[in-house]
Amino acid sequence: MKTRTIRALPCAATLVAAGLLLTACGSSGGSGSGEQAGSTSFEGRGPITYVAGKDTTGVVPKVIDRWNKLHPKEKVTFVQLPTDADSQRQQMIQNAETKSDAYTVLSLDVVWTSEFAAHQWIDRLPEQRFPLGRMLKPVVETAKYRGALYAAPASSDGGLLYYRSDLLKKAGVSGPPATWSQMKADCAKVEKLPEAKGMSCYAGQFQKYEGLTVNFAEAVDSAGGVVTDADGRPDVDTPAARKGLDFLAGAVKDGTIPKEAVTYQEEDGRRAFQSGKLVFLRNWPYMYALAGKSKVAGRFAVAPLPGLNGPGSSSLGGHNLALSSFARNKATALDFMKFFSSEDSAGTFLKEASLAPPYTRLYDEPSLVEQYPYLPVLKQSVLHAVPRPRVVNYGDVTSAVQQEAYAALTGAKSSAQALKDLQSALQKSTGQ
Repeated sequence: MKTRTIRALPCAATLVAAGLLLTACGSSGGSGSGEQAGSTSFEGRGPITYVAGKDTTGVVPKVIDRWNKLHPKEKVTFVQLPTDADSQRQQMIQNAETKSDAYTVLSLDVVWTSEFAAHQWIDRLPEQRFPLGRMLKPVVETAKYRGALYAAPASSDGGLLYYRSDLLKKAGVSGPPATWSQMKADCAKVEKLPEAKGMSCYAGQFQKYEGLTVNFAEAVDSAGGVVTDADGRPDVDTPAARKGLDFLAGAVKDGTIPKEAVTYQEEDGRRAFQSGKLVFLRNWPYMYALAGKSKVAGRFAVAPLPGLNGPGSSSLGGHNLALSSFARNKATALDFMKFFSSEDSAGTFLKEASLAPPYTRLYDEPSLVEQYPYLPVLKQSVLHAVPRPRVVNYGDVTSAVQQEAYAALTGAKSSAQALKDLQSALQKSTGQ
């Protein structure tokens, strides 16, 4: 299954959304007019904060400095949270629950938009202030909740298969693998090379955190299964889903995935690949620029993620800019969001940090494709990516996925038992 639809949630004084009782909901429909969206008035100018995970690219401060030089009376302070997504989400929620104005503009994982909007932790935005028509449609959809805009797409993300093109060529492999079995066969050939002594085959993000939810969902989707069906109901206890989880668990057991990879987040895998420990690695496009400055520069390439019977599906990633409902100086914040999410800024992040832009033109510009040959692969990854469940109580859903997937990867449970337990947990957390 390549796409999922999210059912519109009914507005009422009290509603049940994915098993969570809410006492209020935002207004639905269009974008509003003027400088108001819904009941929000974007007033006040002065200093604000931009809150995001730890910057591993070095580019974010440059873009913020550019704003600060142009707006000396409305300076932005960059508040860096931990690297892992779960900790970022938790700190943002804690700030919202205390109604603190310490956080102004939030960099949200695309899958958090619905949760933050439903709880009224972020403001509905005026659509006319952002060039949504120039962006990839799947990216724009991640910024909406119940048909209204609650965030500005700043970057997208699609999973890519990084591989050692030099070693595959020397081993007589003509191109990157399209299936998991082909990847294993390619590794067997590469590992016979003297240069590959001590290398492992494949890794992704398998520590018990949001990255594991992403990798698990990709494995399930790439085997023809789903985590939730088209109506948002959990449907993970299936033969297809088992094939996906069996691939991951079996690969850890037989050494295709090194045992230490169950501790890997994005940066751990990147460092392992760049130091010559891996033939293949699943990671995001941000890594391309960094690997291009490492010891494997000129010796790697990227391809679509492999799957069971052909190319697989990525989970849709990326970050959206949202405005805290409790922030001050919202007029400044709205202008900064437009600046930070502009096509010009997206081009800077692409050129200096290989981040996936939300703008269609940047994928199709011939000069950029020549300079960044991974762009066509990345565009297809984003366009065919499968969203993670966009539910109000996403924290409960991802926690259950991480718990059961990790149990299967570490051998604490069989894939069959893990999926059976996961189905039960998801039904409980979503109320379906």
